[in-house]
Amino acid sequence: MSSRRDFLKTSSLIGFGLTVPTFLGRTAFAAEPAGKAGAKDTILVVVQLTGGNDGLNTVIPFADPDYAKQRPTIQIPKDQIRKIDDSIGLHPALDGMAGLLQDRALCVVQGVGYPNPSQSHFRSMDIWHAASIKEQLTEGWIGNALKQKPFGAFHVAAGNESAPLALNGAPARVPSITSIEDFQLRMSATGGKDGKAQKNLIENAAKMPTSQPSLLDFVQKTALNTYASSQRLQEVAKNYQPKEAYPQTGLATRLKLAAQLIDAGLGARIFYVSIDGFDTHANQGGVAGAHANLLTEVSGAITAFFKDLAARGQRDRVLVMTFSEFGRRAHENGSKGTDHGSGAPMLLVGGKVKPGLVGKHPALTNLEMGNLKHAIDFRQVYASVLDQWLGISSAKVLGEGFKPVDVFRS
Repeated sequence: MSSRRDFLKTSSLIGFGLTVPTFLGRTAFAAEPAGKAGAKDTILVVVQLTGGNDGLNTVIPFADPDYAKQRPTIQIPKDQIRKIDDSIGLHPALDGMAGLLQDRALCVVQGVGYPNPSQSHFRSMDIWHAASIKEQLTEGWIGNALKQKPFGAFHVAAGNESAPLALNGAPARVPSITSIEDFQLRMSATGGKDGKAQKNLIENAAKMPTSQPSLLDFVQKTALNTYASSQRLQEVAKNYQPKEAYPQTGLATRLKLAAQLIDAGLGARIFYVSIDGFDTHANQGGVAGAHANLLTEVSGAITAFFKDLAARGQRDRVLVMTFSEFGRRAHENGSKGTDHGSGAPMLLVGGKVKPGLVGKHPALTNLEMGNLKHAIDFRQVYASVLDQWLGISSAKVLGEGFKPVDVFRS
């Protein structure tokens, strides 16, 4: 395969007077064309909340008197909480998510974590990325999933953000992109007759008959598909009109790009985005403040993304899954913030999720060194997504069997 990629880069692209764009060079054309069988299957969008999201002020046990005792200054008043049932509710900044719950498109998985939780950002994030608690972690759960089914995937990055460990190990490197322009095939001729000549050269060369249906045939077809895909994406970028208004935030911009790529029909089925800033040790705030602002961005972006794609007939095809490397401690600290904790909720958004609460909220009277205990291993959620959503054996990806959590409608 490596010789094929090397030959492809030199013979197919450079030979036609093209420079290799970041996306094409890194994936070596691994993504399947949209017309191929299986290219329109379910899609997973992972949203990473970097820094350790405070789960207790995200999914709130407002009926528990110990909640107010643990958080004298950063508690959320009962009358402002978006109720899920008579005892649990969402932070008011998650108003869009509350609307998705009413639309039966939000599943809240409570008390998620793993045994002997690490309080280190780096170690704990690596554990979530690799879906393993081994000492040496080099491959990610998504990368391993792509070994089982090598369909297209994208890391929609913020600036120069590095690709996450979760994507390591894939057969072809998952590209990090920041805009549609990352996909452009840039010709050495800028336009006019020379540009048209190069365009004709690509198309004619790709259509030439060949007596050996091996490497040359692969190069010819790939050149045309690459050129056509690039052209199609430019049209998508130019003509894309969201069916739902996206907020003017970084996360919303990244999810809008993911929506454009999904709408373009490239065959990619996994998208990975992140938002940083959840390490709220000081001045976290309650109804308003730093944490509320982060939740507002998350809720607004995901809600707009889901509604946009749902209006395009893709409601039942898309699943959004949020996670953070750990939650925060139950009791607020002396700086009116919260310190590193453990068990926390995961949010799943999609037309096929089981709406409402899954699992019990961690008890505030049974803490472990001040931390909320987890009851659901995060790999159980991964197992559900792999087995029931992506159609990939979770046992092969996770290395052992984890009982899936009931997060999808039957």
